[in-house]
Amino acid sequence: MVMAREGLIRLTGNENGTCGKDDCPNVYRTASGSFVVQGDMSDAFKAPDGEGLVEIPEETLREAVRALGW
Repeated sequence: MVMAREGLIRLTGNENGTCGKDDCPNVYRTASGSFVVQGDMSDAFKAPDGEGLVEIPEETLREAVRALGW
């Protein structure tokens, strides 16, 4: 299932943060409450078919947690 980026809530990479462009690590929240993570591809291990691995900096996850108020 392909989801339009416009349908996601961007939790990281805002204009005041360290990255304001679309090509940096980001965390998004879907309408159903799950998360979509954008980052560099990782080859740490082979993911099962239909899945992928991305690597994002700890700072990006911390920013997402702050955005959610956790």
